[in-house]
Amino acid sequence: MPLHLIKLSVGTDSIADLQGWIDDKIKAQKKRGVKKPERIHTTRMVPKRANELKDGGSIYWVIKGQIMCRELILDVRPFTDKDGIHRCKLVLDPKCIPVEPRPRAAFQGWRYLEDKETPRDLSKMGKGALDMPEELRRELMQLGLL
Repeated sequence: MPLHLIKLSVGTDSIADLQGWIDDKIKAQKKRGVKKPERIHTTRMVPKRANELKDGGSIYWVIKGQIMCRELILDVRPFTDKDGIHRCKLVLDPKCIPVEPRPRAAFQGWRYLEDKETPRDLSKMGKGALDMPEELRRELMQLGLL
């Protein structure tokens, strides 16, 4: 079973906002002449369970207090920065996959998330869930109607 990460998406207000930021970063890499642009998220800590993350894991993003989407983890690349500090580059699929909104309190850094704890993809929730505006989905989830 894959292992996942969960992390706060600081400064984003919606899935569309996060996806726009990702798209802008990829475009900037292409503009700089990068032949194979990658979606990289750098963390301060190197996951000790990296092999489990690379075995079908995702990073689940908390946006405005709710788990809202995920990105597949393609690779985990530890490195040492110019100050000699060990860090990690998470290589992610640049496509945000909306998930069933689920409340999540704030925390620092990232946490592991077991497969059995993950919210379902919206595409598996039933007809129309993906077509609904994000704010409406949030409200319906809070009311227990979705």
